[in-house]
Amino acid sequence: MHVHTLHVDSARQDNSLTTASRRFWPFLLALLALFVAACGGSSNTANTGKASDDQQVFIKPIEGRSELQSFDPALVTEGASISAVNLVFTGLVQLDDNLQVRDQLAQSHSLGSDGVTWTFKLKPGLKFSDGKPLTSADVAYSLDRALDPALKSAVSPIYLGLIKDSDKRFTGEVKSLINDSILTPDDQTVVLIAKNKAAYFLQILTYQTSYVVEKSMIDKYGNDFASHLSEGIGGSGPFKVSKYLPNKEIEFVPNPNYYGEKPQIKKIVMPFYQKADTSYRAYQAGQVSTADVPSIQIESAKQLPSNQFQTVPQLDVEYVTMNYLAKPFNNLKIRQAFALAVDKDAIAHSVYKDGVVPTNHIIPKGMPGYNEKATAPQGVTSTKGDPTLAKQLFEQGMKEEGFTASTLPQLTLTFASRGTSDSRNMFSALQQMWQGTLGVTVRLEDEDYNKLLSDRTNSVNNPKGMQMYALDWTADYPDPQNWLTLLFDKGSPKNAMNYGQNQTLMAKDQQAVQQLMEEADVNTNPQERLQQYNEAEQKLLNDVVWIPIYQYARTIVRKPCVIGVVENAQNFTPPDDWGKIYISNANPCADTSQYK
Repeated sequence: MHVHTLHVDSARQDNSLTTASRRFWPFLLALLALFVAACGGSSNTANTGKASDDQQVFIKPIEGRSELQSFDPALVTEGASISAVNLVFTGLVQLDDNLQVRDQLAQSHSLGSDGVTWTFKLKPGLKFSDGKPLTSADVAYSLDRALDPALKSAVSPIYLGLIKDSDKRFTGEVKSLINDSILTPDDQTVVLIAKNKAAYFLQILTYQTSYVVEKSMIDKYGNDFASHLSEGIGGSGPFKVSKYLPNKEIEFVPNPNYYGEKPQIKKIVMPFYQKADTSYRAYQAGQVSTADVPSIQIESAKQLPSNQFQTVPQLDVEYVTMNYLAKPFNNLKIRQAFALAVDKDAIAHSVYKDGVVPTNHIIPKGMPGYNEKATAPQGVTSTKGDPTLAKQLFEQGMKEEGFTASTLPQLTLTFASRGTSDSRNMFSALQQMWQGTLGVTVRLEDEDYNKLLSDRTNSVNNPKGMQMYALDWTADYPDPQNWLTLLFDKGSPKNAMNYGQNQTLMAKDQQAVQQLMEEADVNTNPQERLQQYNEAEQKLLNDVVWIPIYQYARTIVRKPCVIGVVENAQNFTPPDDWGKIYISNANPCADTSQYK
C-alpha cells in the first residue's frame, strides 16, 4: 500500500542504464505526465506572506485507525504507517512528485555490463538524526536486517526479492547477504547484485523496506524501537519524532542533520482519528490542516473558498477477492457469478456520488500497462455487470459442486470500514446485489484494519483463512509488476486468494499465468513486456482473482494557508519537498495553539 528525491535526474547523470530501460521510461513518463496533470499539481500557491516560525505547524490526521501498524520501514504495509516512516527514514533511491526514480541517499547509481550489478555512490557527509555518520555499512545492515527471518516481514521477500539469495536469507539458509550479494567496497559505495535482469529493479528499491535504520538503535532497543524514536535516533529523513503518544498522536520536528533542503515546517502533528469521518468535522472546526472528505460532504466541501477542495486521481483500486481454498470459491463459475452480479456503476454513483471510477481492471488507468480493452469475466465489457449471466453461472456452479441453497456454506465477507459510512454503505450494497441476483446471504464482518492485514497474511495457503475479503491496492512504484506478479505469483505473501496454490482443476492453468508474469518481469523489450502483462491480467480477471470495484480518487480539503504541497497519484510527499512547504498568513488556517 504503498507511497515516495533529489533534484538531480539520475537518468541524465548516469548513462549506464540499460537500453531497454531508456526506451521504457519515456513511454512510462508520458502516461504519468497526463495522469498527474489531472491531479492539479501544486495547490494553494497564493502567497500572502510566510507566517512566523511559531505558526509553522502542519496538522495531518491519521484517519480510520487508532494506531500505526508499524513504524519499522522493514514491516510497513499500509498508508498511514508509510506516511510516518517517510518523514523519518529514507533510502538509496525514492520517487519524486512525477513518480520518477531519483537518487536519494545515493549521489549516483550505475548498472554494470552484466545487467545485474548495481553500484550506488552515497552522498558525502551523510548523518543519522542523532549526528552519527551514515555509511555504506548502514545501508547494507538495513537491507540485510529486513530479510532476517526473525523479523518475519511480510514485505521484504517481495520488495527485496530481486537481490540475489534474498530468498535464502529470508528462510535462514544463509545467515547474511553482506559480502554475498550486498557489498560495501568502501564507506561511500554500495553494490547490490540482482538475481536476474529486471527492468523495475530501481523502482522496487523505492519501497520503504529498503530504507536505512541505525544499527545502534536496533542493538539498544531491539525491533520494538518505535517508542524510543522521540530520543532523536535512528532516521535520515527530513524530520525526527519529538513525541509519540500511542493511540493519540505523533509529533515530528525537523532533523537538523538532514542532508537535503531543510524543512520550513517546524512541527508536523499526526493525531489519530479512529473514525475517519470525524476528521472532516475536525477540519471544519479548524482543528486539522487537511482531511479526506466523505462523499456525503463533497458538495458542501466544493463550496469552500480559496480552492480548499480537491479531487486527486490515485493509482489505487478497491477490490473484493475470494480464497480458492475455501468452498464454494474453488469453483470458477461461482466466482464469475459473484463478479458479474456487482453493478459497479451503481456503487460509484449512489454510494460515492461519482467521486470514484467504476472499473473492471486490475492495473488502473494512469499506470504503464493499463489495457483499455480488458474485460470482466466471460468478456463482459460493462461495469454494470450482467445479472442474467451471473445467475446462470451460479446455478451451473452450484450443480457442479453438488450444493443446494440449504447446503451452501455460510458466506462471510471480511472488511475494515475504518469508521467511514461510505465503506459500510458499499459493502451493504454488495450484500444486497448478491442477495438479489444470486439469492445468497453474505454475512458482513467489519474488523480493525490492522487485524485485516494480519488475517490476510494468515490466509496464505490456508483453507481456514478468510473466505472473502476486501481491501484496496495502491501502486508502490510505476510498473505493472507491482500489480500482477507481486500480488498473484506463487509464494507471494499477498497471494491470500491462493491463486495457483490450490487443488482445483484450474491450478495448472493458473501456474502457467504465473510463469507468463515472471517472463514479463525479466523481458527487456518494453513493448513485448507490456503485452505479456496485458495477457496475464485478462486471464487473472477471467479467473476472478479479484473483483475490482472502483479506481479511487481522493477527495480532500486543505487549508489555504498550507503552501507548496504537490498532490500526486500515490498520495505521498517526497522528502525534499518539505523544503518548499510552509504555512502562510492566509486564512482560514488550523488552530495550532495547543502544539506551540
